[in-house]
Amino acid sequence: MNRPPRATLRLQIHPGYTFDDARADLPYFARLGVSHLYLSPVTRARPDSSHGYDVVDHACVDPQRGGEEALRHLSRAAAQRDMGLLLDIVPNHMATAAQNAWWWDVLAQGRRSAYADWFDIHWDAPATEGKLLAPFLGSPYDEALQAGELRLQYDDALGFHVAAGGAPYPLAPHSLVMPSTGQVVSAPQQVRFADQERDAILAAHDPATEAGRRRLHELLERQHYRLAHWRTAAETINWRRFFEESGLIGVRVERDDVFEAVHALPLRLYAQGVIDGLRIDHVDGLAQPLAYCARLRAAMRAAGLRRPGGPVAGEPWIVVEKILAPGETLDARWAISGTTGYDFAADVGALLHEGGGEAALFQGWAQIAADARSPGDWLIDARRTLLQRHFGAERNALLDVLARLATHGPSGWTRAALAKALDALVAHYPTYRSYVEDGTRQAEDQVWFDRARRAAERGDGRAASVVDASDVHLTLLAQLDRWLGGEAPTSEDARTAVQRFQQLTPPLAAKSLEDTVFYRYGCLLSRNEVGSHPDVFAASVEAFHAANLRRARAHPLGLLATATHDHKRGEDVRARLAVLSEMPDVWLQACRNWLAELNGGLPEAGPALAFRYMLMQALVGAWPPSLSANDAAGVGEYLERIGTWALKALREGKQLSSWTQPDTGQEAACMALIDSLAPGQRGHEVLQGVEQFVRRIEPAAIANGLVQTALQLTCPGVPDTYQGTEYRDFTLVDPDNRRAVDYAARARTFAQLPPLAPGQWPAQAWADGRVKQALTARLLALRHERSDAFSGAYRPLWPKPDVPQLVAFSRGTDVVVIAGVKRAAALQADRDGMPVASPDFWGDAVVSLPGEPAVWEDVLRGRRLESLGAQPRVADVLPGFPLTVLCRVQG
Repeated sequence: MNRPPRATLRLQIHPGYTFDDARADLPYFARLGVSHLYLSPVTRARPDSSHGYDVVDHACVDPQRGGEEALRHLSRAAAQRDMGLLLDIVPNHMATAAQNAWWWDVLAQGRRSAYADWFDIHWDAPATEGKLLAPFLGSPYDEALQAGELRLQYDDALGFHVAAGGAPYPLAPHSLVMPSTGQVVSAPQQVRFADQERDAILAAHDPATEAGRRRLHELLERQHYRLAHWRTAAETINWRRFFEESGLIGVRVERDDVFEAVHALPLRLYAQGVIDGLRIDHVDGLAQPLAYCARLRAAMRAAGLRRPGGPVAGEPWIVVEKILAPGETLDARWAISGTTGYDFAADVGALLHEGGGEAALFQGWAQIAADARSPGDWLIDARRTLLQRHFGAERNALLDVLARLATHGPSGWTRAALAKALDALVAHYPTYRSYVEDGTRQAEDQVWFDRARRAAERGDGRAASVVDASDVHLTLLAQLDRWLGGEAPTSEDARTAVQRFQQLTPPLAAKSLEDTVFYRYGCLLSRNEVGSHPDVFAASVEAFHAANLRRARAHPLGLLATATHDHKRGEDVRARLAVLSEMPDVWLQACRNWLAELNGGLPEAGPALAFRYMLMQALVGAWPPSLSANDAAGVGEYLERIGTWALKALREGKQLSSWTQPDTGQEAACMALIDSLAPGQRGHEVLQGVEQFVRRIEPAAIANGLVQTALQLTCPGVPDTYQGTEYRDFTLVDPDNRRAVDYAARARTFAQLPPLAPGQWPAQAWADGRVKQALTARLLALRHERSDAFSGAYRPLWPKPDVPQLVAFSRGTDVVVIAGVKRAAALQADRDGMPVASPDFWGDAVVSLPGEPAVWEDVLRGRRLESLGAQPRVADVLPGFPLTVLCRVQG
């Protein structure tokens, strides 16, 4: 397919759902109306990888996912249905696994390996003395050696190697010595030994004996890597990781040879017409994201000249996984089609929340948590903690370079003073990173650096982030401004400082916000979502329009997402929790009652009670519409999912427990609390209360969810449906959001959209998602039928007088979308379960339709509006259900 995507469907391809499985489901995907399947990474990954981001071979399509021939079969079958494929690729990192030939060779050869500079390794780090730190042991090295957890082993495939922690490690050439003769083995991985010789070597290095442990230790000392306890990574690791994951090592894709090796397969598949575009994972982890995107676009453009049927019209389709901070936009330097759509999810989510409820919800949260800090303050404290405890090695590597640059400065520029200034700057940096790649910082980046510097200078007036306001501190912040991009680098150290700074802030930002604050700060969990910032509680209709106008102007082919494989809560969980912003007092009272019932009185405020408050939100938000609190089997399955979420949330929050130091007592108490909600247990009345509360707000939740879907499918950009979310999506964070999808069931319930009018849909269809599925299919079909309109202008339509709960816009002059986006709690369900607005909900407001007077079709209600007029009353256009899409009748 030599045209850009119209609408995508994200599929998680893994050993349990292969290319052949996707091919079998193609008839359903085609009926749904997507133009492209957007596949998770397909290159060879760790054995049995469920996600594919742990790549071990960039040149090979993973056999466990079906292999290249099956991928080609899927592409051909999709093309027969006028559909294409898009690929997610991972240029930033690879798995530290034995199956990774580059990694294995570096372990064996050290700095002499042909791949020694393909990975982002700091070989000269003082703490590792020229060796590669291998922090993969479950206990300190001495203990592991004494306990026999390190062993010399032999097999025909690997030859002699070290086994540690269940993984093999190679031996360096000339490092193995024959115990009987003292002869050095030149290639211990290749030489074949007689059984007697092999057994003698193994016995001589047997860790069960003192002599064996000594020889084994001496053998390990001769290797190019240093095995160490996993806890040492935070302080001494000498290579760039993906975030703080030691199972993934950074790749230097900025090198020509690495770029070519990483991209040879996707470029070949693109040239052959097997795929039609690329999604770039974690672009902010790269040394030079802007140069990378420009180079990739040029390479795809050249490859596209060889595509069957001729080149793609326009630029190659490339989107990047990029988190935008509030107020941040992608500027003209980015040679891409847009982002993967987290920013749209943030915008539409904020639109559904009522800003007037924020104060009451925040006050209630502050009382429960015994903490009245703003979410921004929570974030700064998390950054400071993680910078010291989790990213110490990366911080110290940057400080080493800065200290060398400071050797010619005033005597007050000590390493300690540098550290204080750097820590303050990094803690307050408002975006994921800056983009200094060639010369000095651009104006777009200077805005954010200035904001960080001002905050670092004043400390934001908070005791937790008070900084030294001495002349030395202020002078050093000014100097850091110059060193980190304010001036063109004049030395290798200066260039290294800029790069390390720009590769430190993204993982720190992500881990601090998404994997820490989102599990600590619980004012309203629907605002704790990837791409969002909890500082932004709600957004006006004006702000939503402004964001869409920017997308239409700058990136009309970027993705629009409302659910992803990374989301913390499914789109319908967030839509339901958004209703609480309209009824904060009712919610807070109900939640306090539940917490008191579970504990025989409201417990003492603080982190433990705060977590239980977030647990109550999770219970309400993720409640399956068809579940009865008295269904023992159904509740058991549901509480198991909630327990999985709660354990992850406790550890990610790093207050009551953590991944590095689990508090089994706290975790057991939480699991016991969840178990007590089951039928027959002491807390079951609370669960019954949760169900009743969900039933009460369900009409509003349904309306919010359907409006969110409609906006995603009609706003400027390419709508991306995450697998299975054409039904209502009540999943929680992974692994919950990556569960298998029953496409056969979805195919059975598929129906064209009957009118959204009383009596047309049974109540269960509103609750379980069949209405959402039909709405999705109808609007995707409309995008296809009226492609000219959806590629046309986006024009906000303003009701008169103003109606704050209404968003309206046109696409071109032929399609109009009108939707209620706030005050959903005022909706009621009719006898069939359809959410309806009362006749006075819209007052006397009118809305001006674009273009010449015409006959319009209400495509959701199946009615023709012959005499609508140029300025119809909103109440006439939106009878009952608060959403409509009007299409100009042609001819």
